[in-house]
Amino acid sequence: MSLYLDYLTEIESRQSQGLAPKPIDDGGLTAAIIAIIEDAGSAQRTDALKFFIYNTLPGTTSAAGVKAAFLKRIILGQALVPEITPAFALELLSHMKGGPSVDVLLDIALGEASTLAEQAGEVLKTQVFLYDADMFRLRDAFKAGNAVATGILESYAKAEFFTKLPDVEDEIKVVTFVAAEGDISTDLLSPGNQAHSRSDRELHGQCMITPAAQQEIVALQQRHPDKRVMMIAEKGTMGVGSSRMSGVNNVALWTGKQASPYVPFVNYAPVVAGTNGISPIFATTVDVTGGIGINLKNWVKKTGADGKPILNNDGNPVLEQTYSVDTGTVIAIDVKAKKLRDESGHELVDIASAFTPQKMEFMKAGSSYAIVFGKKLQTFAAQTLGVEPTPVFAPNKEIAIAGQGLTAVEKIFNRNAVGVTPGKVLHAGSDVRVKVNIVGSQDTTGLMTAQELEAMAATVISPLVDGAYQSGCHTASVWDKKAQANIPKLMAFMNTFGLITARDPKGAYRAMTDVIHKVLNDITVDDWAIIIGGDSHTRMSKGVAFGADSGTVALALATGEATMPIPQSVKVTFKGTMQPYMDFRDVVHATQAQMLKQCGDNVFQGRIIEVHLGTLLADQAFTFTDWTAEMKAKASICISQDETLIESLEIAKSRIQIMIDKGMENAAGTLKGLVAKADARIAEIRSGDKPALAPDANAKYFAEVVVDLDQIDEPMIADPDVNNADVSKRYTHDTIRPISYYGGTKKVDLGFVGSCMVHKGDMKIVAQMLKNVEKAQGKVEFKAPLVVAAPTYNIIDELKAEGDWEILQRYSGFEFDDLKPKGQARTEYENILYLERPGCNLCMGNQEKAEKGDTVLATSTRLFQGRVVEDSAEKRGESLLASTPVVVLAAILGRTPSAEEYRAAVEGVDLTKFAPAKGGAMGMSVHY
Repeated sequence: MSLYLDYLTEIESRQSQGLAPKPIDDGGLTAAIIAIIEDAGSAQRTDALKFFIYNTLPGTTSAAGVKAAFLKRIILGQALVPEITPAFALELLSHMKGGPSVDVLLDIALGEASTLAEQAGEVLKTQVFLYDADMFRLRDAFKAGNAVATGILESYAKAEFFTKLPDVEDEIKVVTFVAAEGDISTDLLSPGNQAHSRSDRELHGQCMITPAAQQEIVALQQRHPDKRVMMIAEKGTMGVGSSRMSGVNNVALWTGKQASPYVPFVNYAPVVAGTNGISPIFATTVDVTGGIGINLKNWVKKTGADGKPILNNDGNPVLEQTYSVDTGTVIAIDVKAKKLRDESGHELVDIASAFTPQKMEFMKAGSSYAIVFGKKLQTFAAQTLGVEPTPVFAPNKEIAIAGQGLTAVEKIFNRNAVGVTPGKVLHAGSDVRVKVNIVGSQDTTGLMTAQELEAMAATVISPLVDGAYQSGCHTASVWDKKAQANIPKLMAFMNTFGLITARDPKGAYRAMTDVIHKVLNDITVDDWAIIIGGDSHTRMSKGVAFGADSGTVALALATGEATMPIPQSVKVTFKGTMQPYMDFRDVVHATQAQMLKQCGDNVFQGRIIEVHLGTLLADQAFTFTDWTAEMKAKASICISQDETLIESLEIAKSRIQIMIDKGMENAAGTLKGLVAKADARIAEIRSGDKPALAPDANAKYFAEVVVDLDQIDEPMIADPDVNNADVSKRYTHDTIRPISYYGGTKKVDLGFVGSCMVHKGDMKIVAQMLKNVEKAQGKVEFKAPLVVAAPTYNIIDELKAEGDWEILQRYSGFEFDDLKPKGQARTEYENILYLERPGCNLCMGNQEKAEKGDTVLATSTRLFQGRVVEDSAEKRGESLLASTPVVVLAAILGRTPSAEEYRAAVEGVDLTKFAPAKGGAMGMSVHY
């Protein structure tokens, strides 16, 4: 009873915040609620019934297990609850999405009570979240002659769980809501500093955009009860920055449909749109919820009489509006014709790309992974019955072009493809199910991934996955009460599920807060691998990696598969010579700037960047592949030379071994298996049997970009351009400026060296520069705070062994202590060097931030509004992005340096260098 009383106390607390009772996931509380229900005289019984029926989470939560067992007793007549008839109990089981509910349904369907068995069998025909053990029970019963099992399998073979669902409407009327002008980061929809509440969907929903925006959405719904609200990024792309399932969940919560009357705050089918469409990673997340993502194309470049774009004074194309989507505009989505129409029926734009056969299936089923599970279930049933599966699902588009070679991503997808026509070689545009080799889950989305796994009734990682890692990097900065409540629970769940975890729930090793992308880059030991990670910066320099939402990560963990079209590629090569005073980060920025100059539009958006960085080791090449998320690319592939790849794999092996030595191995021997795979791959390369991945000479690309290193003669800065008169130009990553633009006068309030964009060499650069300054000036004085966060503990250990960490300690005014981690986020900074715990730190912005209104110069990847620094009442916060030496020097000077000051400061410093391959030259960095 104490659990129930505690729950009532929590309900009162939530009521004061305007929140409903929190959905129940605890089996002990559910058992207490059942005891009250069975007590006919209890004054609490009416409320307990409501909690049991409408507020208990489904799937494999402990609450779902207890609920399913009680419903089984009701169905079998072992418990009598007048309000829950056996028929209603079966209906409740049908909404519980697998796990214990499927166990109960199978027990009854395969039992001896024939009438009940048939009824349970009818419910099972609607379920798709069955796993091997469930399917094997059906197979064994079928072989034993069980008629109900036979009927269920026959239904599965016909995919009636899908065909009997309502079709998508021919027309969907919407009313528009412009969420913002310009690119909309998912941080607007689900702020990083509210990450702790993401698994509490109602509470987290309160942080979407602003309370005023939420009220405006409600008002639109009240004025247009027959229409759905379409959320829009005007003059921009919707959902840039990260996949963020919580962002889509929030949009669905406010504008979507309720998935089940018995599951609170789980909505689906949001409608989102952008002038420039939907970011690729966010589009995948929209698919997970059966939503609609539309490319509006409502602003186009104005052209002159010569047909060329008219440019404004800043050299940017002038845009003109083809139709209005101002908030409150009524629009019709003509699903049948795949057109967007105004109220009068006039066609506005073709939206066929939003309604491909596959996307239509996701919409009908309510989620993309219901389709994945359904296809698997149909295949199994047909094989068991010895029949062909009924053609129900849209056939995968298979594009094969005779005589055309393969790009790198086409080669990887063909190698990992599942269920394609035997012997057929596929090209870009083909729809493919692929085996996933490596999966990553990060800590601020991990709780949602765990919820998704519970909801789809998964209990153990798929044996198809070579390795998976759960990080602790996004909550590394501050070990506050929120982290203490969430992270151990997350690590325990993922460790049990079969992942390598950053923290042993049994306390056998200290918490590891290494940045997820760095760890995934180390445990990826095959350049032909496919990686799925719960973060937009899952961009490895080995294999091809896709940032994904928490649901897609859960699906990859549970099934070992992912489904997507083979993307088009853009080839990036280099010519010329890198200046000795330039850092490779400047090459990365220059790539974006030169691409825009060469192509006019961003040809990287939604495509694979195949970057030929053959002479760079994986750690250094990662600086480029990591940045491709900001280039709006779908993913990237680094083409490496044989010897360089071998050296990268040897480094990966040594770091995996360190993880083993620290006690991070699991019972399945995952880490040892990765070392063995690395050895096998090295042997293939050395023998010549399978050289490093490379495209065919006659591969076809969407575009080819050649970066001229000779043009890069001063450091480059990505500027959020916060005061641009055109709102749509603010906070994009496309404004790349040379350092001379600032004239050595722009005040810098804080410098940050850290995040996934830096490697060991960057830490050594900091140490070298500080030594140089002390030698030249007698001492080091900072005119702005400098925050330094190494990506991993391995890097710190290597720096200690090589003497660089001692140098950093000498100049620091603060050094992290794992035995006494910070319990509170820093709100003010002194002009000193801070050596922070490995992890994301300021880049994530959910714990530590710069002071409001600051101008921050960072090695980070994020310059979105409010991410690293929030606005003050007097000034907009700015996050400018630059190389490590520029950031260090700016912190010492308190301003951006001039080009001359920069050159003098880096003289003799071992910067990260790169040279295009010539005659087999490796050109490896001195840092390794």
